[in-house]
Amino acid sequence: MTATTSHPATTTAKDSLLRFALRLDAIASGVIGVAGLALAPRIAEWSGTTAAFEYSLSAFFVVYGVAVFALSRMRTVRTWGVLIAIGNVVFTVAAVALVLADVMPLTTTGVVLTLASGVFTLAMADLQYLGLRRLR
Repeated sequence: MTATTSHPATTTAKDSLLRFALRLDAIASGVIGVAGLALAPRIAEWSGTTAAFEYSLSAFFVVYGVAVFALSRMRTVRTWGVLIAIGNVVFTVAAVALVLADVMPLTTTGVVLTLASGVFTLAMADLQYLGLRRLR
């Protein structure tokens, strides 16, 4: 009798940068999400948002982090890398739009935190893009 087990994908020289970028994005997002869940009311007070908004965004970051980490372990990561990089660019645009549209009464700290999240996601998108270029 033969047992079949699923083995995590082995990293090759070509996909190692993309896998690293995905895992860095996943771990950083997850850690920020956990911290956000613990500090949501305080962050809302500092930033001018609501606690419900902070809890929702933080929960999203935790789920996103777990999902992206799992996807980084797939046998092939090219398609997921493209989609996640595009998602990061969309998040960056949304963060800037949130500040410019003045949808929420953000404090100076809120503007800085929102734009910093946009810079982080743009940096992750860039690193993921470089990893995708290496796959060619």
